[in-house]
Amino acid sequence: MAVKLSGLWRQGLLGLILLTLAWPALADLRIGFVNPARVTAEAPQADAARALLEDEFSGRDQELAQLQQEVSELEQQLTRETAAMSETELRRTERELASRQREIRRSQEEFREDFNMRRNEELSRLQRHILETIHEVARDNDFDLVLSEGVVFASDKVDITDKVIERLEEQHRAAQ
Repeated sequence: MAVKLSGLWRQGLLGLILLTLAWPALADLRIGFVNPARVTAEAPQADAARALLEDEFSGRDQELAQLQQEVSELEQQLTRETAAMSETELRRTERELASRQREIRRSQEEFREDFNMRRNEELSRLQRHILETIHEVARDNDFDLVLSEGVVFASDKVDITDKVIERLEEQHRAAQ
């Protein structure tokens, strides 16, 4: 008497057979997990990149603050002295104020674009370095598989995030 199995049961039974046959190989599989957000937040290289960007853009930021201060003073002058100004002087001051406001907006936009471009360059460089370090830690500790994003749960036994951060700290100290 032959038993006829539906397609779903057949696939399930086939999966169970394959899992049973592959179990010895899976038993030796070393799996690790890395929390990339935590690594990026705690890596000393991230702090170094932030400091680099701050140094690189602080001068321009100060220039923008100075321009804003000048515009603010011009606005206050216009408010205080409007009644005492001639029509010609009032129009000239209003045009100068409008021109400086446009200049500030244009400078702020250029500043944001330049800053965002450099920040993205530094972030990309940092992410590549972190990925290389994860690969090194995985190879040095004989992991067969390292997972990151999309993991719902990972026990401390498989979480290698601390090892990756430690390696990044060592690399940072060595580079100093």
